[in-house]
Parts: sequence; structure tokens; C-alpha cells
Amino acid sequence: MNQAEKERAAKVGKKLNVKAYIKAEIEAIRAQVGDKKVLLAMSGGVDSSVCAVLLHKAIGKNLTCVFVDHGCMRLNEAKEVKKVFKGKFGINLIQIDAEKRFLDKAKGITDPELKRKCIGGEFIRVFEEEAKKLGRIEFLGQGTIYPDIIESGVGGHKAVKAHHNVGGLPKDIGFEGLVEPVKYLYKDEVRKVGTALGIPDFMVQRQPFPGPGLAVRCLGELTKEKLDILRQADFIFRDEMHKAGLDKKAQQFFAINTNVKSVGVKNGARTFGYVIAIRAISTSQFVKAGVVPLPFAFVTKVAEKIATKVKGANRVVWDITPKPPATIEWE
Repeated sequence: MNQAEKERAAKVGKKLNVKAYIKAEIEAIRAQVGDKKVLLAMSGGVDSSVCAVLLHKAIGKNLTCVFVDHGCMRLNEAKEVKKVFKGKFGINLIQIDAEKRFLDKAKGITDPELKRKCIGGEFIRVFEEEAKKLGRIEFLGQGTIYPDIIESGVGGHKAVKAHHNVGGLPKDIGFEGLVEPVKYLYKDEVRKVGTALGIPDFMVQRQPFPGPGLAVRCLGELTKEKLDILRQADFIFRDEMHKAGLDKKAQQFFAINTNVKSVGVKNGARTFGYVIAIRAISTSQFVKAGVVPLPFAFVTKVAEKIATKVKGANRVVWDITPKPPATIEWE
């Protein structure tokens, strides 16, 4: 850890001066990178979006963003990411369809930590390959934030889970180093920086999405069938949250494919489908989280719609566990 990193780390938990932070971080990026090039792992989430704009302001055309569709994205998300970043911001964005590659790599893996590390490692391999196609690119940019570091057990913290961009990274990455502009910020601070950078509210306030995507919300082995079922169920839940105005009360709300099957009835016939869980939490820094008290009539409406409309799912349960003792994600 160099002197600049030590100074930034020492500010964790203290009141953030957003304008001063942006200015200092742009200077720090320029000092670290110089006239070399950066490849940013773009997920379309809040963290990587803020990183993209910070890096773009610091190094301009020397930034290339790569969005990898690993087959674990939410419904229509890949199209939305491309439209926003290429259209609105004019940032150089390359989109890669790697669904089959990632699912083949993760085949047979059921352990949550191994799954995260498998996906994290494959991400790096994809970025290394893309860097070679683009010519010499010396740095890898990532949207790591402070809770990722804490939960991955870095710096003396007790490990909770290996985030794909921290504990999930392979040791032999083919870059000179990592550029992580928001690694000492909490989620609420990242949002404040995003607003100050001029990123639209609908993106800054977008609920977080984990790097491994639906892979950590699809328990057990990853298959296209299970992920497609989850995608549809998740869309229904999020859409109903928006329609009911309940999205204003929650920082994250999503569905989980529990990998448990149960008996059900559709059109008078017996079915045997997956149990879907729904979760809505309220938090500011994402180190702790409370449960959003959704109206019971709303929950039963969502459950019936998912069990009726999504082929392969026939039961819905509601996760009402705060963090701690639970984590926000199921894996």
C-alpha cells in the first residue's frame, strides 16, 4: 500500500468531501496510470459506472470498458448497459457474449465460494484475452468498494465470502496492476460521487448487482434452465415493486432460485417446480441491512404471479432475515 492508498484508507468512515475526493482521485489515477491504458470491467452497476466516469475524466481515450455477458445477467440487462454507456456517455464500450463459456466453466460446481472464484477467475481470463486483441493494456479497472474488502477478509477482517473482484481473483493476473477508484468508499458514498459526476439519478440510485450476477442467487449448479427461470421470476418481482411504489423503501430487492423443488398444481395437473425466494432489504452502507416490511397482500400477489406465469417455478417464499446474521446475497 503506497502513501496515497494509506491516506485514502485512513479516511474510511469519516465524512466524505465529495468534490475534494473526485479531484484527488482523478489526480491519483493519473499518477498511477500515466499515459498507459486501462481496461475496466463494466457491469453496468453503480460501482463500475462511477469508476467508468472517474477513469474517463482522468485518462479519456486511454480507457476501454468491457461488458461481459456471462449468462447471469438480469432480463434485458445487456441491452440496457450498451444503450446507456455507448449512447449517453460516449465511453468506449465492448460487449462480449460469453454465456456458454461461463456456464461450461462452472459446470458441476455447487460450493458457493468455488463458484464465485470460478467466475472471478474466468472474468480475468476474458479481460486478458480482450486486452491482447486491443494491443498493450497495462491496467485492469474494477468497481471494488470497501464492503467487498471487509467481507472478503482482507486487512485483518474476518472473511464472510470471497467477492469475485477481491478474494475471487487469480494470483497470476496478466496486468501490471489494478485501478480501483472507489475501493475505500461505502455504497452511499459511491452514489454521492456519482451524482456529483453528473451521472443520472436512475443509474446512481440503481440497486446494486453482484459481479457474479444471478450466479449467487441461483443456488447449486448453474444451468441455463435454472437461470432463465430465475430471470423471469426476478423481473416479475422487481416490476411489481416498481408498480406498487415499494422500490423507494428498499435498496435491494430480488429473487433467488433456491434449487429446492416442490409439488404444485397448475391447470388442475400436478407440477414439480423450483421454489423461488424473494428478498427486499433496506441499508445505507451494506455492512448491515434490515428487512423491508412489504405488505402481506403484495407478497401473496407476487407469489401467485410468479408461480402461475413462470414455467418451472411453482412456489414462492419470503426471506425476512436481516444482515447480520444473514448476508444480503444467498451465496
